[in-house]
Amino acid sequence: MTPPTTAPATPAVRTPAPLARRVAAQARFEAMAMLRNGEQLLLLVVLPLMALAALTLTGLLDGVVPAGATRVDVAVPGVLALCVLSNAFSGQGIQTGFDRRYGVLRFLSTTPLGRGGLIAGKLLAILAVLVVQYVLVAAVGAALGWRPEPAAVLLSVPVLLLGAATFTGLGLLLAGTVRAEATLAVTNLVWVLLAAVGGTLFPATTLPAGPAGLVGLLPSGALGAGLRETFLTGAPSLLPLLVLAGWGAAAWAGAVRWFRWS
Repeated sequence: MTPPTTAPATPAVRTPAPLARRVAAQARFEAMAMLRNGEQLLLLVVLPLMALAALTLTGLLDGVVPAGATRVDVAVPGVLALCVLSNAFSGQGIQTGFDRRYGVLRFLSTTPLGRGGLIAGKLLAILAVLVVQYVLVAAVGAALGWRPEPAAVLLSVPVLLLGAATFTGLGLLLAGTVRAEATLAVTNLVWVLLAAVGGTLFPATTLPAGPAGLVGLLPSGALGAGLRETFLTGAPSLLPLLVLAGWGAAAWAGAVRWFRWS
């Protein structure tokens, strides 16, 4: 009697996780990669906190502190703007540039994560790191005497989000169009220049009238001005927001057009 035959077992087909879970996993990986890297941690946390202490404990801001405010009231918004610049532009730009050089971007873009999911993961990672930066800067600022109005803290969030979106677009545009070594050099140089004379740590009013007007049209100057106005007067004016939105739209349009994945 012939024994009954059984059909070979069909191997189970693994379906990819839902897109939201894939994006969240990528965001968590990117955020932890930034926070665990010593050089990135120096750029993202240590230098901004050192700048906050220096601006508050020395007389560097004495000429621009408005009546009724203190040094730390002017210093904290500038340092938060520097955090965005460090995180969204320099940190993410450098990481993306080297991921592109070593083929990581090309590989990830062919996985179920896809290009859109990869970009979404990067944006979420930037926001997660920005939350950590905000909490640390606020804690150190509070220890130095910073007492912001709760409404100003809430209003600062959309300004920071607009700044993060703008500088992320600029960072991706740079990282996706030039070599990784050039991205590293340019982002570090731009970080120093914008931190010192780009309206980030110091208001544009510290410069002569002509350069001050140009700095106000830079994304760094607009972000710094918007945050200082938020905390010192209660709300940002329209011009810095329009400048940031214009730079952001141009940066993302350029990144979509010219970004190369390998």
